Amino acid sequence: MNRTTGELVAVKKIRLEGENEGIPITALREMSCLQELRHPNIVKLEQVIMQENRLFLIFEFLDMDLREFLDSLPENYEMNTTSQSFLYQACQAICYCHQRRILHRDLKPQNLLVNSNGVIKLADFGLARAIRLPVRTYTHEIVTLWYRAPEILLGCDRYSTGVDIWSIGVLSTPNENNWEGVSQLPDYNSKFPLWQTNELASNLNAYMSHEAIELLQQMLMYDPSMRISAKQILVHPYFNDLDRTGLPAGHYDGTLQLDN
Repeated sequence: MNRTTGELVAVKKIRLEGENEGIPITALREMSCLQELRHPNIVKLEQVIMQENRLFLIFEFLDMDLREFLDSLPENYEMNTTSQSFLYQACQAICYCHQRRILHRDLKPQNLLVNSNGVIKLADFGLARAIRLPVRTYTHEIVTLWYRAPEILLGCDRYSTGVDIWSIGVLSTPNENNWEGVSQLPDYNSKFPLWQTNELASNLNAYMSHEAIELLQQMLMYDPSMRISAKQILVHPYFNDLDRTGLPAGHYDGTLQLDN
């Protein structure tokens, strides 16, 4: 608890291993990104405290992460409106990051925080990187395995904003027919099982609207150059009936400036 304001806060404690080691690069990245990013759907870094061999990052407090929220729901809970709102808010945050040329690179339920008012906030920028032009070489040992975009799994070291879109959307096997040039990636193997690609709509028809399925398909395009962007997601027909008046970023669609 913040003794000055009386508000609950979240504390991330980082142990500094030795005098010569310095502050871990993940902590430096997180502090650097969150000092630049000011958006109501991105967790706020309140304070940084150094104390002997420990570093404390003080964040605003949210009740739980998305994984915990989903696990807490009763079996027959109707998720349509909630899913729509959460997806829109997450894409507002990611669109804001991408417009400031920052990749999150570790999107997963545990890094999306939820409060009791239905607000979702993007957290944990320890693996975030600035996008350079021309696109530079990055490591592909990022993003929790189950949420990695195919270009990362197959060893591509020049990737961009599409990796975050895939993670939000998260299957079949990519080939030259649906991703030109994929066979040239270092970790591609022609012996991969040829999983079929046409099952998404038939499997989800009973649970999702046509617009929702169409959006998901565009988010999960194998070829990252064909994948929908965060800004395009925000104006997709799937969100036409979403009431944005109660959202913390309101009608932000990637064209409004939110810095304050």
